[in-house]
Amino acid sequence: MKTLITLGALLLSTPLYAAQLNLELGENSRTWQTEQLLEHPQAQTITIPNDVSYKRDMSYRAVPLAVLLTGVKPEDHLQAVALDGFAAELSAAPLLNTQGARAWLAIEDPAKPWPPLSEGKHSAGPFYLVWTDPQAGKISPEQWPFEVASIKRMAPVAERFPALLPDPALKADAPVNRGFALFQKNCLACHRLNGAGDSQFGPDLNIPYNPTEYFGADFLKRYIRDPQSLRRWPQAKMPGFSAEVLPDEELAMLVSYLKHMAGRKTQP
Repeated sequence: MKTLITLGALLLSTPLYAAQLNLELGENSRTWQTEQLLEHPQAQTITIPNDVSYKRDMSYRAVPLAVLLTGVKPEDHLQAVALDGFAAELSAAPLLNTQGARAWLAIEDPAKPWPPLSEGKHSAGPFYLVWTDPQAGKISPEQWPFEVASIKRMAPVAERFPALLPDPALKADAPVNRGFALFQKNCLACHRLNGAGDSQFGPDLNIPYNPTEYFGADFLKRYIRDPQSLRRWPQAKMPGFSAEVLPDEELAMLVSYLKHMAGRKTQP
């Protein structure tokens, strides 16, 4: 009995830092433990006004993400993978910024856990990619992955998933190609298309039907702006994309890409 009491006291007095973040960056790969990140020399407390996930002001202990991305170059492509299968495709350049929109890795301290995202849900921890001054970089809600388990350096989306590519005959600056870039930034974290993509989160947007095939008039644009204005249910997870994040011109390009891909279906 005495042994059990002593063991119990030891466990209660010892912080549990079970979470780890895997950075798969080639020769600069590293695994960080929660405790190491909380004690990082550049860790500081930051305040995020109107946090994307919590919908209110939040304070976090965080490290500038750029200092963790050893060897990563602005032209590189990264993918942040969450515990629930959310896979955010991220251009490296914004993540390396030291001014304007700046990326931070928020670290949940087990001794001071964050609140749940909603009733019955987990918190955004153990690691959460947040931004200061996101408006300066037109940062999308999909660029705020939470419950992050790993960040990987990978080949660009177009190389990994040719089934996502528009007709190669189109000019590089055609609206459809610009829409493809917006699809990668705003949609691919949750959705696949033609079975292509790494996300395990949302439905495929081309197989069996593309949303441009069943949304009439401008209802698809309305749905992207405010999903619950058309389909309301408690467990809905798709965020709305405001005009500040996705201006009307860019929204039209995104829809043009989806409409174009409805004519380029390939079975996964």
